[in-house]
Amino acid sequence: MDLLPDQLEIGTVSGPVNFSMQPPGSKSITNRALLCASLAGGTSTLGGALKSDDTIVMIDALGQLGIEVAQNWDNSELSINGGQFKNHQATIEVKNSGTSIRFLTAALAVAGGKYRLQGVPRMHQRPIGALVDSLNQLGANVDAESVNGCPPVVISNDRLAGGSTKIKGDVSSQYLSGLLMAAPLASEDVVIELEGELVSKTYVDMTIEVMKKFGVDVQAASDYSRFEIGKSQSYSAVEYLIEPDASAASYFWAAAAICGGTATVTGLNRNSLQGDVGFVECLRKMGCEVNFESNQISVTGPAKVGIDIDMSDISDTAQTLAVVALGVEGSTRIRGIAHNRVKETDRIGNLAIELRKLGAEVEEHEDGLTITPGTLRSAEIDTYDDHRMAMSLALAGLRQSGVIIRAPGCVSKTYPNYFDDFQKHFGASS
Repeated sequence: MDLLPDQLEIGTVSGPVNFSMQPPGSKSITNRALLCASLAGGTSTLGGALKSDDTIVMIDALGQLGIEVAQNWDNSELSINGGQFKNHQATIEVKNSGTSIRFLTAALAVAGGKYRLQGVPRMHQRPIGALVDSLNQLGANVDAESVNGCPPVVISNDRLAGGSTKIKGDVSSQYLSGLLMAAPLASEDVVIELEGELVSKTYVDMTIEVMKKFGVDVQAASDYSRFEIGKSQSYSAVEYLIEPDASAASYFWAAAAICGGTATVTGLNRNSLQGDVGFVECLRKMGCEVNFESNQISVTGPAKVGIDIDMSDISDTAQTLAVVALGVEGSTRIRGIAHNRVKETDRIGNLAIELRKLGAEVEEHEDGLTITPGTLRSAEIDTYDDHRMAMSLALAGLRQSGVIIRAPGCVSKTYPNYFDDFQKHFGASS
């Protein structure tokens, strides 16, 4: 898309929206599949891959490690010549890509070598200590250099034999996902025991399913307390089709909830790999109609009433729901997202600030927000270099004139063409 301006004013729509669309590929699946493919002998092909800041970070990192990734973005296709890492010493820039630093920290610690992973200032405020501790329990030599167990991360060790480790689950499911994907590199069986409640369980399910596609099985306890990965397994090269991004789809389903009308997203269904398709059930509880078909999900709005909802498993869509909550009757309480405070920005505290600008009464809780609608008003919205703040809060401009998104270019992290698609389906940005 064209370079975005420093600020973007969102234009209102005059009536209900009615459209069908397909978002780009899932960032979460793309980065998981890239890592698994790089560790597989032979050449894997990923169809439907996402081109974004986060996926390019992962591709560039793999390149530094000696993994060839051929990029055919005209067809959204990647070809990965895998077989484990060839370079055993590197300094890797991960910018603000949480999946990249967490997945690579685990994989590099188990594979062995000398590495430094570093990013933007915000990345050096995002915790990784729990993952470092778990890897060191396996005999790794990994250190998080910043205060409170944050990056940069330095790795210096030989390949690990395997064994048992414990991991905390209440900050990020990416820690566990990183350990799971790295485990087949160990010489012996790996057993991972979970400490505390696991957030974003559906992303762990995603990890296990992607690993299975590449030939590795994970034995998981039904309560997610224990995971076993056998030593006799290895990744195999495959052709793999990546689903459209369900988190990105949430913004378009939310448009129907805000404006009325029907929004249909193709390429997803009730059984999709991504738990974020469950966002439509939140909208159903708010009064929308939801229709599942074999290759699409439709939402018909508007949303009518506030709800009390635990979003711990679909926390990336919490900001989207918060904007829908601005236009319904009664308050909406979003629970279970305490870990959102350590994302690209504080997605509880800073979200509350921006919602108040739009006229809402917002009570901030340790694990979420209570949003009571007020009279919508114009506002200049700060995005905090967080793609989800920009994409979700732009939706408020569909119903209220004078909503301006500052620094909208941050959407390039996961959805570079977001405002192009916004304009295409709503004719509502300028």
